[in-house]
Amino acid sequence: MTDKDEINSSRKLSVEEQERLIKTLKARFEKNMNRHKDLKWDMVQEKLEADPEKIWSLSEMERTGGEPDVVGYDKSTNEYIFYDCSAESPKGRRSICYDREAMDSRKEHKPENNALDMASDMGIEILTEEQYRELQESGEYDTKTSSWVKTPEAIRKLGGAIFCDRRYDTVFVYHNGAESYYGARGFRGVLRL
Repeated sequence: MTDKDEINSSRKLSVEEQERLIKTLKARFEKNMNRHKDLKWDMVQEKLEADPEKIWSLSEMERTGGEPDVVGYDKSTNEYIFYDCSAESPKGRRSICYDREAMDSRKEHKPENNALDMASDMGIEILTEEQYRELQESGEYDTKTSSWVKTPEAIRKLGGAIFCDRRYDTVFVYHNGAESYYGARGFRGVLRL
């Protein structure tokens, strides 16, 4: 068995795990119709069942506290779009700096991980600022926490990274050194299915 085969086999859920996750996702979908007004669950489930690796990624989003839900459908690519919709930044993804370069630059008190590597390992992408703002249109998220968002290359080259939160009924975008990390900052992801 090659390393790639080993990774692929570890990225599959058992039938029971798959059924449990689909049941959870369906209940969340039905409870939050404001996020996906004109979409039907049966079509989402059909695509889920056809893509075990994407189901695994959604299970990772769920396992780390993201509460993924469908937030849209891209007609041009025939893909459903899932975002982490937990009220606060996912608990299992906090206390991390922005990327590997930032993590490696710390001389001491290094965090255990970083947002970009975690997202990649989960098979998802970190939200952009635009996606983050779009999410905030369906509710109020990160009123006590904050979330790293995809940082423009020009900012990152200068050592910075950006994050967002919601305070005073307003979405704010801030900056920090990419190597910084806090117990109340994680990241939110997007998965296209």
